[in-house]
Amino acid sequence: MVNELQTLVTFFGATGDLAKRLLYPSVFNLYKKGYLKEHFAIVGTSRQKLSDAEYQDMVRTSISEGQDKDQVEGFLKHFSYIASDVTDAAGYAGLHDQIEAASDKFGVEGNRIFYLAVAPRFFGTIAQYLKSEGLMADKGYNRIMIEKPFGTSYETAEQLQNELTTAFNEDQVYRIDHFMGKEMVMNIAPLRFGNPMLNTAWNKDYIKNVQVTLAETLGVEERAGYYDTAGALLDMIQNHTMQIIGWLAMEEPKDFSDVAIRDAKNAAFSSLEIYDEKGANRYFVRGQYEASKTVAGHVAYTDEPDVPKDSKTNTYIAGELHFNTPRWEGVPFYIRSGKRMAAKTTRIDVVFKAGAFKFGGQQEPQETVLSIVVSPDAHITMSMNAKEVSDNFSTQLIDLNWAPTDKQKAETPAPYERMLHDAMDGNGSNFADWHGVATAWKFVDALSDVYAEDKAPLFPYDSDTMGPKEADDLLAQNGDAWVFKG
Repeated sequence: MVNELQTLVTFFGATGDLAKRLLYPSVFNLYKKGYLKEHFAIVGTSRQKLSDAEYQDMVRTSISEGQDKDQVEGFLKHFSYIASDVTDAAGYAGLHDQIEAASDKFGVEGNRIFYLAVAPRFFGTIAQYLKSEGLMADKGYNRIMIEKPFGTSYETAEQLQNELTTAFNEDQVYRIDHFMGKEMVMNIAPLRFGNPMLNTAWNKDYIKNVQVTLAETLGVEERAGYYDTAGALLDMIQNHTMQIIGWLAMEEPKDFSDVAIRDAKNAAFSSLEIYDEKGANRYFVRGQYEASKTVAGHVAYTDEPDVPKDSKTNTYIAGELHFNTPRWEGVPFYIRSGKRMAAKTTRIDVVFKAGAFKFGGQQEPQETVLSIVVSPDAHITMSMNAKEVSDNFSTQLIDLNWAPTDKQKAETPAPYERMLHDAMDGNGSNFADWHGVATAWKFVDALSDVYAEDKAPLFPYDSDTMGPKEADDLLAQNGDAWVFKG
C-alpha cells in the first residue's frame, strides 16, 4: 500500500524535450503506482500557445503507447496549460490564476512544486517572480526543482544561489542530478552501512583506493557549442562524479534522514583538498581524443563539426582526490571521465588491501574489489580470496555476483520518477545542496584556472581507448592500477 501524495506541480518548459521524454512518463508512472490519485494537478507553461486539449494531446503522445486507455484519460484530466513569458512579471498573473483554479478543482491545499525545465539563465528570474507575484502557497510546502548546470563557476553558482534564496529557503531547493536517482548509486549506502563487514572496513586500514569511472563511447556529437566551453571537467566531474564521491567518502550519518545525510556529505566535502597549480599537475591528467586507429569515422576532437581547430578543451579527465580526515588519511580517490573511450560504463571500484597472512603457497592473497556497476549492465561484484582448486595450497580470486532480474529491472523506478517522488515526499537525500555544489565548484575552478592559462599538459589519446597512458601512470606512482580496463 503506497501513500497518496497530494501536490500541484507546475512545469516551466512544458513543451520541451525533457518534459516530453522524461517528466510526463515519470509522473504517469507515479499515477499508475498509486502515489498520485485524485488530489494532484499538473499545470504546464511555456511560450507556445496551446489550449488545455492540445496540451493534453501532447502529453498523451508522450505516455500512451502500450498503456491502458482509460487510465491515460483519467490521468490527463489533471493537466492544464497556460502560455507565459517567464521574463515578464505581468505574465505571472495568468499563471497564478491557473494554479489556483487547478488547486480548487482537485482539492490540493498548498503543496506546490515548481519544476524549471528551462535554460539555467532563467532560474533566478523565475524564482524571484514566483515570490513577488504571489504564486507560492500559504499552506503546505513550496519547492523548486532545477536542472544542472548549477552555474558555470563558483562565482556564477553563488550568484544563482543568492537569487534563489531571496525567494526560497535552502531546504526548499531541489537541485537535480539524475545520476543520484540511479538504482546502483542508491545501493552505495545500504551496501556500506547495512553490512558490518564492509562498514567496519570502510577506512584507511582496509581500503587501498577508491575508483569512480564515467566513460562514454560517444564523441562530442552535436553538442560542440556547449561542450567546447565545458569539457569533461565541467560536464561530468563537477556534478555527477562529485555527488557519487560524496556517498563514498562521508562519515556514517547519525540517522538516514535527508538532513543527516547532507550533513555527513558536507563534512566530507569540507575536508576535500583543493589543488594549486603544482597539485593540479601532480594529481590530474587532462586529455583530448584523436582519430581512432580501429573505427572508421571516429575523427579527432578538433576535426569534429563546429570545434575550433586550436581547441584545448579536455575531453578526458583523470585525477586523484584526497580527503583530509582520519578515516581517509593516505587513501586516494581516483576519478576519470571521458568521451570516445573504449567502453561505455559508470562504475565504482573499491579496492581493499591484500591480506598479510602467509599460506606458504605459490599465490598469496591478492587485493580484493567491491565493484558497483551503475550502467549499462547494472550489477554488484565482490572479489574474494579462496583456495585454488589444485594440489597446491595456493589462493585465487573468486567473484560473488548479484544483478537485478528482468522483473526487477522492469519495476525499477527511472531516475526522474524517483526524483519527482522524493521532491513530492520532501526527501532531499538524493539532491545536491549548496555546500556540496559550492565545494565542487571551488575544487573544479582551481583546475580550470590552471587549464585556462595552459599551465598543464593536454595529453592526446586515440579514440576508442581508455584514455592517455599518463592516466595509468598517475595510479602507478602509488602502486595502483585501474580496475576497469575497457
